[in-house]
Amino acid sequence: MLSHDVLIVGSGLAGLRAAYEVVGHLDVAVMTKVYPSRSHSGAAQGGVAAALANVDGDSIEAHTYDTVKGADFLGDQDSIEILCGDAPRTIIEMEHLGCAFSRTSENKIAQRAFGGHSFNRACYSADRTGHALLHTLFEQSMKLGGSLQVYSEWYVVRLVIEDGICRGVVAMDIKTGRLETFHAKTVMFGTGGYGRAFKITSNAYANTGDGIVAAYRAGVPLQDMEFVQYHPTGLYQHGILLSEAARGEGGYLLNGDEERFMQKYAPSKMELGPRDIVSRSEQTEINEGRGAWPKKDYVLLDLRHLGKDKIMEKLPQIYHLAKDFIGVDAITDPVPIQPTAHYSMGGIPTDNDCQVYLDENGARITGFFAAGECACVSVHGANRLGTNSLLEALVFGRRAGKKMLEATRETDWSPLNEKAELAAARLEIDELVHTKATESLADIREELKTTMTNQVGVYRNGDDMESAAEKITELQDRFTRVKVSDKGKNFNTNLIETLELSHMLEYSELIVAGALARKESRGAHSRTDYPKRDDENWMRHTMAFRQEDGGYELRYKPVKITRYQPEERKY
Repeated sequence: MLSHDVLIVGSGLAGLRAAYEVVGHLDVAVMTKVYPSRSHSGAAQGGVAAALANVDGDSIEAHTYDTVKGADFLGDQDSIEILCGDAPRTIIEMEHLGCAFSRTSENKIAQRAFGGHSFNRACYSADRTGHALLHTLFEQSMKLGGSLQVYSEWYVVRLVIEDGICRGVVAMDIKTGRLETFHAKTVMFGTGGYGRAFKITSNAYANTGDGIVAAYRAGVPLQDMEFVQYHPTGLYQHGILLSEAARGEGGYLLNGDEERFMQKYAPSKMELGPRDIVSRSEQTEINEGRGAWPKKDYVLLDLRHLGKDKIMEKLPQIYHLAKDFIGVDAITDPVPIQPTAHYSMGGIPTDNDCQVYLDENGARITGFFAAGECACVSVHGANRLGTNSLLEALVFGRRAGKKMLEATRETDWSPLNEKAELAAARLEIDELVHTKATESLADIREELKTTMTNQVGVYRNGDDMESAAEKITELQDRFTRVKVSDKGKNFNTNLIETLELSHMLEYSELIVAGALARKESRGAHSRTDYPKRDDENWMRHTMAFRQEDGGYELRYKPVKITRYQPEERKY
């Protein structure tokens, strides 16, 4: 058994920011299934939001209101006030730590426009902002050294919670296949999102919801799983993200007739409407036959009028992605795009100090924290505004670190039954490896992804989602006979992919269940059979609880409203 005062699972912005807060004070470990600098936070491109004094008229209050409205009033407003209030300090802190933000001619931090924001408040580093922030934090964490132990390429198999107390995890060393228990006074998950359940997605291959399912199987409810955001500008057929920065710098969206169609859907914001609205607008153009040739199944991102110099200075990654993956030169030609599954608003429910809730009534689990995309605090509600995700990871990663420092110092070691936990983890793996082996892992995964994209996508309806629910049940049954061809120990990626697929099947069931139950349209959840928002019945968060038989139960809790009463959401 390995022991650390604090164990942080996940090495993205939330995990590293929490680690930075406690390293030097306690014995800290960061565990990650990829090398830290490969974490998905590095894929974020466009910017991180803050109401700095650089932009006339902007304010923390304006940022707060934009976020509440962008969330379609499902976000908890006390949490949103913390997010936006702490944003300016967060940006200055990251600048002082060495993050190379792009600058204005006056040497101030440059800020660009972003969808749903009423002012230019996206602080950026060209179109590689997440990369710059992630590497800054990793460098600073390594600089502190000493009491920080990084376990790279370890995979969490079980979260250990007994009697409402988190005691550690069981994890697998991917290199050797060895299972090990990790005992800790406090554990934090910063394990990222769950977008890989969709066929067209901007998510990294690692984003398979491992953390949220480990928590769910340990007795933690999951909140608002039905809210999955589609980003408007995924590279056609690949889903690779082309940052909203392209539209923030003045890019146009065109249909097959080369019309700027956003005039019909969000005339005051045009291409800079919130992501849910822009994605639905694109999908409507495609569904109604106004997509671009040859199949009319995509629309176009037009950057040509920006000119080569601006594109290569402000949007170099976007240029290279379009050129490398589909052979389109964005300087001379519009780029084919389509909506792509991008961000998970739902996840592990937490309070404002990132302590994880045990139920809908506010009971908390001792010693368990979550932050970043795997958590649901909830600052994004039904739809996240661009540039608020990096901000959330930094703000709440810091808050988690501070609270963990305090809690760990006040906590005694709780016992962990190493023998029993290892046996349970081995049993789970053995049951996967030793099946009748008649089903293909790749086939089940592909059918799940296709089902989620086609039937639980930008637009939803009851019939499609009922069909999706039936399909997932069928796939779960077939998964009990899945073939794991590699029986070895070292770097058994076949086994890892099988474990990941078991997680994808489990949380996909909850996405569909929550979406079927929510008979309204709100933010990223848009039902053609219930097209209106229903505040009387659905101004509440969904909480999914796992049952002993493997089924689920849905319960609900109210949204926290402080200053802004729900109103019609127009742009």
